[in-house]
Amino acid sequence: MLRGANAINLDTKGRIAIPTRYRDWLTDTCQGQFVCTIDFQSQNCLLLYPLHEWLLIENKLRGLSSTNPQERRIQRLILGHATECELDKNGRTLIAPTLRQHAKLDKKIMLVGQLNKFEIWDEQVWHQQVQQDLQSDMSLGMELSDSLKEFSF
Repeated sequence: MLRGANAINLDTKGRIAIPTRYRDWLTDTCQGQFVCTIDFQSQNCLLLYPLHEWLLIENKLRGLSSTNPQERRIQRLILGHATECELDKNGRTLIAPTLRQHAKLDKKIMLVGQLNKFEIWDEQVWHQQVQQDLQSDMSLGMELSDSLKEFSF
């Protein structure tokens, strides 16, 4: 499982080193193969999927209509930015320049586990997003979805 927020660095070649605690699991489950794309719901975030998880996303995207403008837009954004990448022998993976530019990634980034994928954020933007998320639900009196009403921990 992919969980936790990890502060890591982007090297001058655009590579990130996946923390060692994930490497064996990723090698076993997806042979170090990933697909990285944009998060169409967040301007400054990338999504890094282990290949087997990406195939599930691809099947869902395949089920969307290419004649529905909204569904076509999502297909265009997610599939159009999807880039295959893999772990090298040092546990690093290359993030494509177009994706780095989209997410405005600088040297310090956050790799955030989301169970089946990682989010990749510029570190400063990540901290701003966390603060916004913490304040948003409380200050706006947002209505909880049915799933969240039943959620407890």
